[in-house]
Amino acid sequence: MGSAAELAAAAFMMLGFPALMLAALVPSVPAFAAAAAVTYLADHYLHRKGSYLVNRLSKVRAGLSIRFLIRQLLLILLLARLGFADDLIYYGAIACFIAFYGLQAPHGALVTLIRNRRRMPVATRNVDLASRIRIPDAPPRGLLHRSAEKMLHLDLAAVAGILVSAALESAVAGFVGIGVTVALGCLYVLALVPYVRGRKIPPNAETVLAAVDDWLREYRPETVLYFSGSKDSAYQVNMWLETMEQLDSKPLIILRERVILNNLAATTVPVICVPGGVHLMNLDLSNVRVALYAANVGKNIHLLRVPTMKHVFIGHGDSDKLASVNPYSKVYDEVWTAGRAGRDRYAIADVGVRDEDIVEVGRPQLAPIQGWHGVPEGRIPTVLYAPTWEGWDGNPGNTSIVLAGENIVKKLVKADPPVRVLYKPHPFTGTVSKEAGAAHKRITALVEQAAAERATDPRFTADTAAQAAAKAELARIEARLAELSGKSKGGKAGGGGDEAEATRDGLLDVAKHEEIARLRAEWNDAYWRSVPGHEHRVITGAEPRLYDCFNVSDAMVSDISSVVSDFIASGKPYAVTDSAELGVEEFKRQNTAVRAATILSNSAAELGELLDAVRDPSADPLAEDRKELKRYLLGPDEPTSIEQFNTAVANLAIKAETRNVGQESRAAAIPEQRVSVAEGDVTA
Repeated sequence: MGSAAELAAAAFMMLGFPALMLAALVPSVPAFAAAAAVTYLADHYLHRKGSYLVNRLSKVRAGLSIRFLIRQLLLILLLARLGFADDLIYYGAIACFIAFYGLQAPHGALVTLIRNRRRMPVATRNVDLASRIRIPDAPPRGLLHRSAEKMLHLDLAAVAGILVSAALESAVAGFVGIGVTVALGCLYVLALVPYVRGRKIPPNAETVLAAVDDWLREYRPETVLYFSGSKDSAYQVNMWLETMEQLDSKPLIILRERVILNNLAATTVPVICVPGGVHLMNLDLSNVRVALYAANVGKNIHLLRVPTMKHVFIGHGDSDKLASVNPYSKVYDEVWTAGRAGRDRYAIADVGVRDEDIVEVGRPQLAPIQGWHGVPEGRIPTVLYAPTWEGWDGNPGNTSIVLAGENIVKKLVKADPPVRVLYKPHPFTGTVSKEAGAAHKRITALVEQAAAERATDPRFTADTAAQAAAKAELARIEARLAELSGKSKGGKAGGGGDEAEATRDGLLDVAKHEEIARLRAEWNDAYWRSVPGHEHRVITGAEPRLYDCFNVSDAMVSDISSVVSDFIASGKPYAVTDSAELGVEEFKRQNTAVRAATILSNSAAELGELLDAVRDPSADPLAEDRKELKRYLLGPDEPTSIEQFNTAVANLAIKAETRNVGQESRAAAIPEQRVSVAEGDVTA
């Protein structure tokens, strides 16, 4: 249900309809009115919350329209049981509900037509289409948002009026309510009509596609980041946005699903979303020389078929998971890995990717991760516990949270000398496994209890004045960010625009974008200054970001995932839990990223080794191993990763251009050869 309130509302709604029938049969006008009010309110609340139950009811023929129809039929039954079967109000109620349902068809047709016409064949961001085609404003949000629910709720006037008439035995209130319902229904339908005719209609698909092609010919993109996936995979393309902004060549992002576009982070790079494969294949991408792919998905074929560009798999993380050596990768011209480890993975997997087609480019996304020079004097060491989630397959080796999480946290909060604990779980934790969800709650309680105890411990003091100043700064920054994001205090982003309007007005304000980036950096700094440096914390949500937690931590405990590979960039000590109990040697053999880690059993008995390395870096036995592993996994520090990446793009673009010039030369030579052959035949 999502919450206790939603569960209660669902129970009230399901019990309300039997209560309506009982009230109609008794009959009792007050009881019917009370039950009707409960069903109306519960239904509205569940819709507003987007409850799972409401979505599933339509699958069992108990959808929104059916629920309203049942309530109206029961009202007719109530009138009959009260002896109004021969009165005008009885026939008026029947005529009203028939007419009201007659209005549903044109209303639904108009809403569907408007939405379909305003759904763009190509939706864009940072692409100037407004100067090429006319895209009218979206209809007012009130007309289309939850339109079916709004239309059906217009029956409230009729239902209320008829109930008043039944109670007072006077038809006046009933006919007034009937008139209001029918009139409002007609007005709602008429209000939609202007948006399916004249200048309020967006241009057709051919016109939009021609405008996009015109823009492409003018912009002349050279490097494309291509992505297709589900809503939950938007992070896989978001992680490459900053890299695309730093390319030396002209970048373009091509998406295949609208849901990804809606979840795309802000970027200065032009973005086009092309759901239709035919539309994509007809776009003018003749100037593109390099196409980058962040995921191995079936829709990649729609761009892979283009021979004039070179195709590269760049992935969305670097780990020892099987996805990192997918046999699909051999369809690309090149596969780019962070360091030597990626190259060796493909060699060991033997899935058809040739060694000469692998290029090591580092990980540009890791640039914000800061190095480590030990714990500053006078500061308590900070240890980050960042377990991954349980995964879909139930493998006990996926996450430490179930078998080891509580042991890890208990040892950390009781460590002597003391350390601070930051607990940042994966956002999917508990979505598949109830055990993982329960363990997460217990760990959260442990951290919060330890934080409360430390707050009353006289050994730990805080600069309350500095914290108050930082909190005031946080409030100022958050207010400015809300203002820049178009949000009012406690409200949501303004505007009732749709896909067409967003495409028309989707040019990013670069100055605002840069200010937001600066403010987010200031927010992060103020956030950590606003809390005591010794305070244990549970960190969920998007902010502070994972890399920000890396930078304020002196060590990390995690599981096998790209989080470990990323943390290695810091050079800080880290521990990884062998939750599947493979044993240290086998665990290291199977997982490259743990070769310089402290390996923990589920009891977390080895945690002292990690804490010793943090407290005395000079005596850290794994320090040199971490340096060597960092280079192996992520490549050299110099040149920088973004420089390596740009070089790889430039080199591959040259290969693509060389291929295209060669093709043109061969194509031009074929007619000459045919002429020579023909002349030879004539001479002979």
